[in-house]
This record gives sequence, structure tokens and C-alpha cells, in this order.
Amino acid sequence: MFAEVKSSPWIYFVLALGWSWLFWIPLAISGIDISKAPGIIFFVLGLIGPSFSAIVLTYFVGDEQGRHDFWERVVSFTRITPRWYAIILLIAPLYSLLAIMTGLMLHGALPHLDTAIRYIKNPITIIPFALKTLIYGPLPEELGWRGYALDRLQRNHGALVSSIILGTIWAIWHIPMFFIYGSLMSEVFPLWSARFWVAMGPGIFAASIIMTWIYNNTQRSILGAIIFHFMMNFTGEFLRLPGDYKNYQFIWIIIIAILIVIYSEPTKFESRNKNRPVEK
Repeated sequence: MFAEVKSSPWIYFVLALGWSWLFWIPLAISGIDISKAPGIIFFVLGLIGPSFSAIVLTYFVGDEQGRHDFWERVVSFTRITPRWYAIILLIAPLYSLLAIMTGLMLHGALPHLDTAIRYIKNPITIIPFALKTLIYGPLPEELGWRGYALDRLQRNHGALVSSIILGTIWAIWHIPMFFIYGSLMSEVFPLWSARFWVAMGPGIFAASIIMTWIYNNTQRSILGAIIFHFMMNFTGEFLRLPGDYKNYQFIWIIIIAILIVIYSEPTKFESRNKNRPVEK
């Protein structure tokens, strides 16, 4: 019984949120700018909460086999087939292209892509931009959300229910960011705007469903989750679609998630490892 409690995803969620909010709530209350020290230090310390918590629990709760399995899923490229690499890399550009086409049909004009044009004119700047995108999100989050919590949720729930539970925690975890001065969330998603509710509701549930689908079809690859999360953030920040076009991005990712749930074979959407014992 004690081992089951220790390996519960809810212990992980409490630790992950507690660690992140320990640093983020003081930032939100104080109004400290996170573009410089000490704000950036507190922000980054909070950002690593999901992965830091997963690593701590993997080492203190799991056994040697579990620790090896965890890191192998982070670094193994062979778990992902070429077909799934294509899917992982192309979904975010696809729903972004569909958003632009939707805006063109409805408004008769293409959106301004000033950010993308700036990067294209100076390609060398794409490298630090990509590294920053990887560090500020995919890497410090996915070792935890998909790498640790998802398996444990799927022990007792189906893929869809697990995705919704994880999406809910994922959304709650982000909330302090909307109050932190200088954070991207506070700039791109104004608090209480329609875009905020779409992003933190259906949008994040849709992303969670797609990531579960990818995870369950790539032999539980944490690397696959990191790459997909990276592509979502990279594409979104590279294009920086304005106004309604951003909303169309959310609408299309929701449509894609619905289609996955409806048309995927159950054995391909549900975890292929539901009966695999979680490390105690």
C-alpha cells in the first residue's frame, strides 16, 4: 500500500506544482521583472519543477530498472519511427498553416508575419531562438508531465481521461505565469481574454490528447513529447500570429485532437503499456 501511494501521480503533481509555485508566486506578488536577475533566476527555478520532481521521485521511489527506463526514453531516437518523426514535426506547422488559410478566407488578407520575417532575414538568430524555446518549456516540463505522470495515470484510466486530467494539471501549473511581469504568457494571452480561456481550456486539453497519442505510439518516448512540445512553441513564437489568427490556431489543434480520438484505432490511442508495472 505504501509503495502504491509513493508511486501515485498525485504525489508527483503536488511536488511539481509546489516547487514551481514556491518561486513563481513571490514573483507574481512582487512584480519583479524576469528579464534580469534576480527575477530570471526565480523564474527558471520554478520552470524546472515538473522535470526536477520527476527525477527526484524516479530516483527515490523507483528501482534501477525504472531509472534506466526513464533516461533511455529521454535519449533514444530509435523508439520513434520515421513516420512518427514526420507526424511530430509537422502537426504544429499544419495547424498553423490551416489557421492562416482560415484567416485568408474569412478576412481576405494574410496576417503580418513580422517576427518570422525578422528571423528569416537574419537566419543565425534562429539558433539561439530555438535553444531558448527548448529550454523554456519542452525540456523542463516533459520529463515530468509525459515522462513520469502519464504512465501512472494510465494505470487506472484510459488515454482520453488521462489526457484530460494531465491537461487540467498542466493548465493549473501555468496560472502564476499570467501574473508574472515580463513572462511570455502575460504578453501573448491577456488575462481573462477569450484567448486565455481557449488556451487554458480546450487548447491545452487538445495538446495533451495529441501528446498522449504520440507517446503511446512511440514506445513511451519522452524524446517524442519534448520534440512535439518544442514544435508547438517554436512554430507559435516564430509566426507570432496576431489576433484572430492565433484563435484559429487553437481551433485547428482542437479539431485535430477530436479527429485523433474519433478515428484512431483504440489500440493505437490507448496505452500499449497499461499493464506494465510502474516502478515502486
